[in-house]
Amino acid sequence: MAEIVALIDYGAGNLRSVHNALMAAGAAEVSVTADPEVVRAADRIVLPGVGAFKSCAEALRGVPGLVDAMEERVLVGAAPFLGICVGMQLLADRGIEFGVTEGLGWIGGEVRPIERTDPAIKVPHMGWNDVEPSHHESLVEGGEAYFLHSYHFVTAQGTDVAAMTDHGGGLVAAVGRDNILGVQFHPEKSQDYGLALLARFLDWKP
Repeated sequence: MAEIVALIDYGAGNLRSVHNALMAAGAAEVSVTADPEVVRAADRIVLPGVGAFKSCAEALRGVPGLVDAMEERVLVGAAPFLGICVGMQLLADRGIEFGVTEGLGWIGGEVRPIERTDPAIKVPHMGWNDVEPSHHESLVEGGEAYFLHSYHFVTAQGTDVAAMTDHGGGLVAAVGRDNILGVQFHPEKSQDYGLALLARFLDWKP
């Protein structure tokens, strides 16, 4: 039976582009869904996210039973999980944007504004930048990816950092633990580099 990838639809993601990229990377079936039962039955789960941490967190929790289903399938059932951009940031304990907003708390840390330490450094961090991997079974390889964000994930444990990038100083480009991976960049906008990452995710057996 072909694997089903659940692409979470909570009104805050670039769904069409991510869906198309997953299919181009070799996914057999991608179900764009907010149905908790579909999530519970999925083989892999992808959580996109575009916009502010607060609005994304509220939208995700606003779908009845969705977070519970994700936790059952990922934290208990150990299904491979990929968070993209704000979908990665939502893995944190909290976000510091328009006040303090609780995240999923799957990977310890918080999401903070990118500090402009040099007038030449632009915020948001937008465009192509290097990705320097640190670990996580080589799912995240070195290369160039497309970023677009004004806030960044500061992990509580350095061992949860899967890759870094440099924008006026080090910023976390990816986090990972066990069957959970999050990337700050957009694989669906990162051409061959992004498709290769998605292909590795689709083959990943953590």
